[in-house]
Amino acid sequence: MKIGLYFGSFNPIHHGHLIIARFMLENTGVDQVWFIVSPQNPFKPSATLLNEYHRLHLVRVAIEGENQLKANDIEFHLPKPSYTVDTLVYLEEKYPQHSFSVIMGSDSFQNLPKWKNAEIIMTRYNLFVYTRPGFEIHDPQPENITIVNAPLLQISATYIRNLLKQGKSIRYLVPDAVMHEIVNNGYYR
Repeated sequence: MKIGLYFGSFNPIHHGHLIIARFMLENTGVDQVWFIVSPQNPFKPSATLLNEYHRLHLVRVAIEGENQLKANDIEFHLPKPSYTVDTLVYLEEKYPQHSFSVIMGSDSFQNLPKWKNAEIIMTRYNLFVYTRPGFEIHDPQPENITIVNAPLLQISATYIRNLLKQGKSIRYLVPDAVMHEIVNNGYYR
């Protein structure tokens, strides 16, 4: 099976993430998209992160009933901080029957050379890169790197967290079930 790996903090997951995942399923040939919830991204301060198990739960709530979308906690069991290359190698060993590709935004793609063992990621795996405003990619890319124009929502997890801190509604920015979990548990206040 062809698995698209969508790495992220998902702090919290929102409709923008879900639209990209669905677009990848419909337009890239992947059979499933696995949301790889990163407990600690080496490029982000962990102080702003909701507990990883709560974030994983929110992803599961967001994709409930979706057979082609999976929440994955694999990085919870690997050394921290989480490095994509280590996760990819581990997944290949654990699931040799699957082939894995990486889904990322053009902002992350432009930072890829700074990642641990970036050359392995860029040469051994298919990358599906969705363009984000301000991070256009103009140079021709190798055959294993596909630039896609997925529909984007101009919302961010930071924006959602700020609304919550101000006591404002996040309705329509996240799935209703996610909103209820966040509000009922007092997350991000």
